[in-house]
Amino acid sequence: MHFRIITRFIAILSFFLGLSMGAPLLVSLIYKDTSSPALFFSMCTTTFISIIVFISTRRGDDVQLTHRDGVVIVTLGWVMAGLFGTLPYLLSGAIPDFTNAYFESMSGFTTTGASILNNIEALPEGILFWRSLTQWLGGMGIIVLSIAILPFLGIGGMQLYRAEIPSPVVDKLKPRISETAKTLWKVYLLITAVEVVLLLFGGMSLFDSVCHAFCTMPTGGFSTKNASIAHFNSAYFDAIFIVFMLLAGINFSLHYRMLKGDFKIFGRDSECRVFLLMAVVFTLIVTVNIYGSVYGSITEAFRQAAFHVSSIITTTGFVTADYEKWPGLSQLILLGCMFLGGMAGSTGGGMKTMRIMLLIRHGYTELFRIIHPHAVTAVKLGGKAVPADTLSSIWGFFILYIGLFVVASLIMASLGLDMISAFASVAASIGNIGPGLGVVGPVKNFFGIPLAGKWVLIFCMLLGRLEIYTVIVLIAPEFWRK
Repeated sequence: MHFRIITRFIAILSFFLGLSMGAPLLVSLIYKDTSSPALFFSMCTTTFISIIVFISTRRGDDVQLTHRDGVVIVTLGWVMAGLFGTLPYLLSGAIPDFTNAYFESMSGFTTTGASILNNIEALPEGILFWRSLTQWLGGMGIIVLSIAILPFLGIGGMQLYRAEIPSPVVDKLKPRISETAKTLWKVYLLITAVEVVLLLFGGMSLFDSVCHAFCTMPTGGFSTKNASIAHFNSAYFDAIFIVFMLLAGINFSLHYRMLKGDFKIFGRDSECRVFLLMAVVFTLIVTVNIYGSVYGSITEAFRQAAFHVSSIITTTGFVTADYEKWPGLSQLILLGCMFLGGMAGSTGGGMKTMRIMLLIRHGYTELFRIIHPHAVTAVKLGGKAVPADTLSSIWGFFILYIGLFVVASLIMASLGLDMISAFASVAASIGNIGPGLGVVGPVKNFFGIPLAGKWVLIFCMLLGRLEIYTVIVLIAPEFWRK
């Protein structure tokens, strides 16, 4: 393992993270708020430390990164991003406690959207913009961004790409992985810009439009308002958020192909069809369930159902109502959506639609083989047989996901949380969703979670964002053996 190269690359990541703090610093100067000194010092501290570490690791010949190097860089890169991301919160006094600051920072970068803040609107604009920016940077991936803007590094971009986006199938849109990363970020930026324009058209301020677009496309869910999207109480804004949350939950390679002129790509992709069908079916069920019992208008019931199903199934976490007051069926559907997540290649969390599809198809194939033991069958996706090693990887992911969810839930329960709160807090964290049920419900936050519980949930956030394997493999003794 090349520890010098690993350290050097993490220093480069941290340097660009420090430079990104210039954007909220500019916002702070424009609004003349109180966070300018904290943001300036945070930027200087992060870049200075990064430069010192980079210079101290320059000696020696560059080598090609191995897969193990890539895994370590990605995991430690995200840990360090969360660490440096605490500086604006700590130095500005917005979040004076380190654990809470790290929780908020990691929640931002992993696009979880779980917050410990009780009065978001009291924060200065510079800090609010930093919260939103951490989610936007984390959505498409800070490593993928580095690959896109630093192709000259030439030290194993594909290893890093696979480690940060460990989807069942890795889409290479271009021959060079740096070009693929750059293309994905261009699409990401374009859709973000379109959402900003549409929110401005509806009367939202420029600041709120940018911040909310920065938290929609990464399916993050942070808001500049205490009441989240409910603050605006607008059917127009709800519709815009529903559309863009669903767009963020769709594989970005499909967006690219659509922009290149393939307008039927969404309909041809089986995973996309299943993802959108689930969103529609769950919306209709919840609409029927809450109509009459919660909302007297079928239009309002549909609006609320569509918004929250879209928000939870894409793991965004925006809210417009307290769904804990809804009937049990609707709450169970939303809890189930926390596990499903968006499509592979999207910015959504959860298990991903593709994995769920292949698990179900594999289970059906095994039943078919019991009935027809001599038949030659294969699990197919898009008309192509899925390799056995891919299916094994998906089953391993599923077992680890559920196993870690159970263990973390038991730990949370042992810390004093009731069963619903323990399950929901872990589901919301490992699925990168944000709000859950119980003490972490849609109109509450994570401030009251015990100290040890917050560190458990921070670990769950990282597990969910890097999709289990990239983090867990570091615990295996075999990983560190030559």
